[in-house]
Amino acid sequence: YTEAWDADKKSIHVMPDTPDILLAKANAANVSHKLYVKAWEEAKKKGYDMRADAIPIKTAKASRDIASDYKYKETHEKQKGHYIGCPSAKEDPKLVLAARAMDLQNDRLYKKAYNDSKTQIHIPVDALSVQAAKECQTLVSDVDYRQYLHQWTCLPDQNDVIHARQAYDLQSDAVYKSDLEWLRGIGWLPNDSPEIKRVKNAQDLLSDNVYRTPIDSVKYTSVVDSPDVVLAKTNAEQISIVR
Repeated sequence: YTEAWDADKKSIHVMPDTPDILLAKANAANVSHKLYVKAWEEAKKKGYDMRADAIPIKTAKASRDIASDYKYKETHEKQKGHYIGCPSAKEDPKLVLAARAMDLQNDRLYKKAYNDSKTQIHIPVDALSVQAAKECQTLVSDVDYRQYLHQWTCLPDQNDVIHARQAYDLQSDAVYKSDLEWLRGIGWLPNDSPEIKRVKNAQDLLSDNVYRTPIDSVKYTSVVDSPDVVLAKTNAEQISIVR
């Protein structure tokens, strides 16, 4: 009598459209890496459609033809050997005129006589310009400007030496910034300061563990007081041989 019921109690039937099952499927789809990169993988399989008459290809060809030295000189190479009117290039008036104009525009030939004359200048030793240059060199010379005094020997406990040391300490940049060098690198901020809170909030926003909860860490449990469970418990108590 109870064999069919005992066998039915061992088999659990869960409806596929329950909220828990739908939520689990949605979470699995959200964290699935395969679905995340599916569109990208399908786009990579299609390859690249680059035709010969595409605008980038035509632009590249046009730029190559413009920058090509062969295309630039192609007309000039074709015109070689077609000049007529003179037995040689030296007798052509236009070529002679062009060569003369080139010589006139040449900066090296224009300054050749001047550069040759610069090496032929002789200045006497007692010239006014030479004397002025020597005096100017003496005035700007660091050796003559700095004349070191005699190295006097002073006792360490003299008043002059003590006052000089105090003046050196006051003017010393190392002594002036010694406290700053000691305090450098030991900064301190309280735990409840705005900077610390801002950094903590930014860390929580950037944390991948908080943004994406792993699916294996979520525990799904059935409702213990659902109508199906209550009915099963009631039927079990009614047909129990022990009770």
